[in-house]
Amino acid sequence: MMRFSIARDALPFVVPLGAAAAVLFVFGLIVPGAVCALAAVLVLFFFRDPKRTPPSDTALVVAPADGLIVGVSEVDEPDYLGEPTVRVSIFLRLWNVHMTYAPVNGTVEHVAYRPGRFGIAGFSKASELNEANSIGVRAGGGRLMFRQIAGMIARRIVCRIGPGDEVRRGERVGLIKFGSRVDVFFPKSYEVLVRKGDLVRAALSPIARPR
Repeated sequence: MMRFSIARDALPFVVPLGAAAAVLFVFGLIVPGAVCALAAVLVLFFFRDPKRTPPSDTALVVAPADGLIVGVSEVDEPDYLGEPTVRVSIFLRLWNVHMTYAPVNGTVEHVAYRPGRFGIAGFSKASELNEANSIGVRAGGGRLMFRQIAGMIARRIVCRIGPGDEVRRGERVGLIKFGSRVDVFFPKSYEVLVRKGDLVRAALSPIARPR
């Protein structure tokens, strides 16, 4: 089940674009007015904010973002899990929903923002080098972490949760404005249910489960 709305984060972009379009139309400047109006519509499309209902099986970890699986690899994760992990990387394309959703039910134990580069988010090293925000959650099946990563176009990460907060699967916890990638880190004991090249939908597509 999905319900459609627009994130409030669109307002700082849509209001000036809409106002500019109105003024230009009043003065008979049709083409530039139409360009501003189209830009406002595209921003609204980008900031669409669907409410989604995750699968009923609460053992399943769902995708925290819409997009394309660009990598499934084994990496060390020293910041929160402190052990070798499996990393699933989701690349958000411009036409995807760009909200970030909680992948599990649990308690937030770790939130850490890291300034960094704005390189191409599809590259593997973007997880270590780009601006990012990491969120560690203790769930019933153990602990996991997901990381919001900025890219060449995305220049603002929004996170609306902090340590001690309880989150529910499918709950919207933030977004990456105009981009770009979300990584999920699991202990190697988890069974990963996706592979490179798969398309996933946030809060709906299972990506892993505890063994």
